[in-house]
Amino acid sequence: MKKAFIVTVFNEQKSLGKLLDSLLKQTLIPDEIVVVDAGSTDNTIKILKKYSSKFPKNVLKIIVRKGNRSVGRNTAIQNSKAGIIAVSDAGCILDRKWFENITKPLDDKKIDVVAGFYKPIAKNAFQKSLAAYTCFPEDKLTNDFLPSSRSVAFKKSAWESVEGYPEHLDTCEDLVFARNMKKLGLNFFVEKRAIVYWPQRKDLLEAFRQFFSYAKGDGEARYIRFGTPFLYARFIFLFGFIIAPVDLVNKIAVIVVLFTLYSMWAVSKNYRYVKRTDAFLYLPLLQIASDVAVFLGMSYGYLRSIVLK
Repeated sequence: MKKAFIVTVFNEQKSLGKLLDSLLKQTLIPDEIVVVDAGSTDNTIKILKKYSSKFPKNVLKIIVRKGNRSVGRNTAIQNSKAGIIAVSDAGCILDRKWFENITKPLDDKKIDVVAGFYKPIAKNAFQKSLAAYTCFPEDKLTNDFLPSSRSVAFKKSAWESVEGYPEHLDTCEDLVFARNMKKLGLNFFVEKRAIVYWPQRKDLLEAFRQFFSYAKGDGEARYIRFGTPFLYARFIFLFGFIIAPVDLVNKIAVIVVLFTLYSMWAVSKNYRYVKRTDAFLYLPLLQIASDVAVFLGMSYGYLRSIVLK
């Protein structure tokens, strides 16, 4: 059975070369590489054409179609002749054995989906701290892990069984896609050796936008993560306490104590993933940014889902 790699791109001239270089270094080169460009206005297409000669003849196929990532991925799969599809994102770098490791389990007729893993590229304490919020911790990886399309592979028949990626979603689309396959009873296999390396955002504003975007996608998909109800409970409690008829001095004192406990909680749950003294500053800041962004993004996304329904 042929094995393909697909990816969607949009104005990726700064990062595309690293992804393609990592594809060229794979221990197993895909039978097909299908890249769907959403209408880039930079040098993305030129870079793709330049790299096409570095792969075996007719392996790299370039398609231009405007649309979100779901539209792009579905288009790529529709135009692939392979029975096994591996997916990652532009901006990522593939471990040299990634394609081999993520597609090999699918040689087994009983396996339908392979959940690969991803690790952060973090150059400083801020990015290491951010990775504690954006990357799934390896020590918590179980067979129930739902894959991100940063690192996943599946049989084309599995994709067909759920009618592809949900094209009304631009974020959270991969988790909904995976959840739909899980609900259908398809067999998943977790392969933590299929690793993709993922660069982290550079500053707090970029991180906030990332959190908001993901949360908006969750809201539009009505995908409730485990911690979301607790987050809303924190905001409801804080709002209730602020408007409560309590003496201002006492109110400030309580808020200071609560903020101290909140900061200690942020550090205690994630410090082991960073192990840098700077994390005592960055982890509480990122917790605040994450909580506010998720509250706003989730609420906005959910309201959009009602309006657009």
